[in-house]
Amino acid sequence: MAHPAQHEHQGHDHHRHEGHEHEGHGGREHHGQAGHGGHGHHQAHGGGTTWGAAAQATLHCLTGCAVGEILGMVLGTAFGLHNGATVVVSIILAFVFGYALTMRGVLKAGLDVGAAVKVALAADTVSILVMELIDNTVMVTVPGAMDAGLGDLLFWVSLAGSLALAFALTVPVNRWMIGRGRGHAVVHAYHRH
Repeated sequence: MAHPAQHEHQGHDHHRHEGHEHEGHGGREHHGQAGHGGHGHHQAHGGGTTWGAAAQATLHCLTGCAVGEILGMVLGTAFGLHNGATVVVSIILAFVFGYALTMRGVLKAGLDVGAAVKVALAADTVSILVMELIDNTVMVTVPGAMDAGLGDLLFWVSLAGSLALAFALTVPVNRWMIGRGRGHAVVHAYHRH
């Protein structure tokens, strides 16, 4: 009979778990075997772990953006800045805190400062740009949100809503980037579990 490969596969199935890779991947046993230890193969094809990784990356960016936004608004209010200047300060601080969070993680992994800056720029720039664009557009377009003080409920409701919308719309962007080895996929190379 002309099926020696099939016979060989059955003989080794319980030792190397190759049957697991064959589910849904046809005859890609070598590809599946190489990717079995990590999830890169599944992420590249939009597997189940990609949405979780994208949400985690976006939450990471959201943390930096939220800290930057709130601090920018506080400083803008404290110094009596106009709305445009307050938005600029908030955006700058969102980038600073977003990059700082990423750099903190990769510096712990042993990278020097120069390399950590490059990783942070590669990992976070697009994500923060998208998030800030959405977030600040919402804040500027909600009537009275930018003029509301820090003690005003309208300000906090508008900010929370803008950050939630920014998160929801940035997750697919991060998923697309991670699936292509970009964005936070760069950071994951330094965080092997």
